[in-house]
Amino acid sequence: MTTSPITSRLLSTGWCVFVPFAAVAVYLSLGTFAVLLIGAPIVATVVLDMLVVVLVGSMRIQRPRWLAHAPAPGPRPESPRFGWAVLGCAVLAFLAGQSLALWIYVTAGSAGFDASNQTRHAAGALATLLHTLVAAPAGEEALFRGLIYPLLRKRVSILASTLVTAVVFGLLHGNAVQFASTLPLAVLLALVYERTRVLWPCVLLHLGFNLAAALVPAQTLGALANPVSAVFLCLAFAGCALGLYRRVAGGTAPGAVQGVRGSGAP
Repeated sequence: MTTSPITSRLLSTGWCVFVPFAAVAVYLSLGTFAVLLIGAPIVATVVLDMLVVVLVGSMRIQRPRWLAHAPAPGPRPESPRFGWAVLGCAVLAFLAGQSLALWIYVTAGSAGFDASNQTRHAAGALATLLHTLVAAPAGEEALFRGLIYPLLRKRVSILASTLVTAVVFGLLHGNAVQFASTLPLAVLLALVYERTRVLWPCVLLHLGFNLAAALVPAQTLGALANPVSAVFLCLAFAGCALGLYRRVAGGTAPGAVQGVRGSGAP
């Protein structure tokens, strides 16, 4: 018995809602318990992220079929060129995200972003560095690119999985400034995972993004805090990401853009 296009679209849309909602709900519930148990939010988040790495890593090793999706990646003779394209997109992702985030902060402010900064300062340098450069890149990549993205790809297209994962990733940061700064990165990371099907490149890119955000003074990027720069850089990143998407979709086996069940984006 075949499924009608409308039913298939509804099932795909429901899957795009259920998967990230369930995964994030479990993550936040464990995080709340960790904060209650440990007390310090940053330390609790470090513990939570390491737990996610262990759980998702174990699942990927013990039950790889649960997170595998078709089509398999095709031949990659252009890998060095792909790597340079990813690095170029990563630079644009950082600049576009920072420009948009700074413009939002200068224009409207963000109580949530200020509270997040205060929490990091209160935690101390060591805990903050451990969270920023180790726990967050590893834990968030395990959750989003290691779990949510491949589960989405079992039913929907590369584009739908990328956009849903990116939006949820941005929303998890809890404020408009960090949502804007991380959205381009999340798009890039999903495309990199789709092409490689391994997490370590995503973790390294995430770490590099966090390191750049920590080391580059806000004053250096102050000139980008305007709508012209934000729009220009976002369009430049969008063009780069589109080219990368075409290379990723074209580098898979036949039927590249569709998930296992052949359903399109919701």
